[in-house]
Amino acid sequence: MTALVPAVSALVQPSTQADTDAQLIELWLHGRSTNTQAAYQNDIGKFFSLVGKPIREVTLRDFQNFADAIEGAIGTKRRVTAAVKSLFSFALKLGYVRFSVAAAVRAPKAMDTLAERILPEAKIHEMIALTPEGRDRMLLRLLYATGGRVSEICATKWRHVQVNGDSGQITLFGKGGKTHAVVLPTSLWADFVAYRADADDDAPVFASRKGGGHLDRSQVLRIVQQAARRARIRRKVSPHWFRHAHASHAMDRGAAIHVVCATLAHSSIAITGRYLHAKPTESSAKFLAV
Repeated sequence: MTALVPAVSALVQPSTQADTDAQLIELWLHGRSTNTQAAYQNDIGKFFSLVGKPIREVTLRDFQNFADAIEGAIGTKRRVTAAVKSLFSFALKLGYVRFSVAAAVRAPKAMDTLAERILPEAKIHEMIALTPEGRDRMLLRLLYATGGRVSEICATKWRHVQVNGDSGQITLFGKGGKTHAVVLPTSLWADFVAYRADADDDAPVFASRKGGGHLDRSQVLRIVQQAARRARIRRKVSPHWFRHAHASHAMDRGAAIHVVCATLAHSSIAITGRYLHAKPTESSAKFLAV
């Protein structure tokens, strides 16, 4: 048994892969998207600003005080808490700390508001129909048809578009480093080919009118919000609502849940299943005489 002592002792020694909090955070952020890095850095910055201690000196009480001090809606509190917990879990895995005080803190629970963000099919088509022909209308059609995340759509080039049978497909790369191809409806494919005209393979599918580079997320948000106003939708519609609409409407029309899961590149069927729970077709309430 004594021969095992040095090996066990070595396992609990602080890691030499990171000597400072700054180095640890750099390792933790490595490989994440630019947008995720910016959001996480902002959240972690708030944490250190309030706590005022290096990670190895943070106590459970410090973390609880920080969690209580987070301002904003429940969703914001959950996101910020989850970001800091993720950093502490990474520190533990790397051996930077001997245990994670963040593990004992639970993120606040929030009501699932997914159903509020699923627009009726008629409203999606109205938003598209009232948007002028050209780039902006094609953008809305592709957001809806692919269910792609806005970052995935913004990053696409024409080399990511290929013929597939009597239609075509677009290959998206995004969250979690996942690559997934989406076969487009034949009717959309014909218009998509016409929209391309003579654009080079390396040209962005959706180019900014300010310099010709890729359209950015803020521009897409503006286009979507303008479309929502034209359709007299009072809610704050975002590009991600087209992803919700894709999933919900496809299953309403009979698409198998595993097909929707693959198309949207969800990590599990359980995530896709949220759309079934958000808009159930059956309820015991329907059996009551009210």
